[in-house]
Amino acid sequence: MNRKSLAIAVTLCCAIVLGSGQVYAGPPPAHPTLALLASGLDGTTGAGSTIGPDGALYVTEGAAGRISRVDPRTGAVTTFASDLPQAVVFIGGPIDVAFLGGTAYALVTLVGPDVGGTDVVGIYRIDSPTTWTVIADLGQWSIDHPPTIEFEYFVPSGVQYALEPFRGGFLVTDGHLNRVLWVGLDGTISQVIDFGDVVPTGLEVWGNTIYISEAGPVPHEPENGKIVTFGFQSPSATEVASGARLAVDVEFGLGRTLYALSQGDWNGVTEGSSAFPNTGALLQLNGDGTFTVITDGLDRPTSLEFIGNTAYVVTLGGEVWKIDHVSAPPYGVKH
Repeated sequence: MNRKSLAIAVTLCCAIVLGSGQVYAGPPPAHPTLALLASGLDGTTGAGSTIGPDGALYVTEGAAGRISRVDPRTGAVTTFASDLPQAVVFIGGPIDVAFLGGTAYALVTLVGPDVGGTDVVGIYRIDSPTTWTVIADLGQWSIDHPPTIEFEYFVPSGVQYALEPFRGGFLVTDGHLNRVLWVGLDGTISQVIDFGDVVPTGLEVWGNTIYISEAGPVPHEPENGKIVTFGFQSPSATEVASGARLAVDVEFGLGRTLYALSQGDWNGVTEGSSAFPNTGALLQLNGDGTFTVITDGLDRPTSLEFIGNTAYVVTLGGEVWKIDHVSAPPYGVKH
């Protein structure tokens, strides 16, 4: 099947500047293996994920207003939190999840009055399996602080996409208002960086260096699917790589090797709609700013996590795919 096709090209060893040091990453393994770990999740409105303090995978289910725990070995799925606001439109509800200090937090988007909902767009602290507390109202803040860079938008509360712990709070990407926010546990919100129409999606950090994936504007051409990096007080971002069609996530694997998740060929239905089925790919960053395909034929992937040299990919179809033997150990790290 196309889903199982693997890259046969071997990338030459090369140096990549990543924050404070250089990583010398070896070629990707010749035979990564792909297997279905879990299915039956409700990823239809977009699903984010994280690795919890117990080593399990946690996945958001926006249409169900739920976060599920997936055992990375057996694929067993259990409900971790429910009764969160459910999606109102074709994307939204709990869109991502992260842990800070052992406590889980959910990023909830597109549930406010501007899209016909009645709930708060923001960050929700999970207090128990069925209770939560809103710690930051991102929707109202976004309405009160509209973008200053000119581009077309029509959801004033924003379309938040990714949540990442950083400096005792969280970074949040907004793929509609085209910016990255920092949110404190006390509810303070500030803008870290803003962009033109680039559609920031996934988040990753290494020390004080921030990495984001960009889907690029409609129609999400490959050259606009990028990984960029910046610091907490940087006025602008630096491009690291381009060529990932409809890039939706970025993550480090073993040895500080950087990977991107491409959802694939945009289906052209409407702004915010997904790629065509089975056109997504897991990509490894090369030192010359290009990507090598590790596994392609993925069905509308939305989120990527690593445990060791195994990648876990969550899809809109409610599946979790396990890709073993992805990361090769680095030849050496210079600091």
